Amino acid sequence: MGLLNNFLRRKQKKEQLAKIGEKQSAPVLVAKPAGESKAKEVKVKLANHSLAYKILVKPLVTEKSAIAESKNKYSFVVVKSANKNQIKTAIAEVYGVKPLHVNVANMEGRRVRFGKSMGRRNDYKKAIITLPAGKSIDIHSGV
Repeated sequence: MGLLNNFLRRKQKKEQLAKIGEKQSAPVLVAKPAGESKAKEVKVKLANHSLAYKILVKPLVTEKSAIAESKNKYSFVVVKSANKNQIKTAIAEVYGVKPLHVNVANMEGRRVRFGKSMGRRNDYKKAIITLPAGKSIDIHSGV
């Protein structure tokens, strides 16, 4: 069943992508004066919805990241499955600045105590974004 499910999922994804492609340019009919009976088609591009909200979890606000901001390096917590290209496009879409470099590190959650028992914080992926000289973003507003 595993092979059959994979085949069906691929087929469904292709169908969904085809539907999205059709929605990108939807024709709109414009009415003309009473003398003419033909309607003119005008193509309107729909807004391209980004997935940046799924990739960027939150800005990482620590002493170390605050010091690194003076060197145009900003830290973010990102989804574990995100790669450098996805992070770069998400930053460009949200903040309007294209990063020079993206460094990524998988961080292990720290061990903590809850009374007598030991616990563990969640693992996360950290992205350090380097911006071009003269460019900056504001990630501390509302913190």
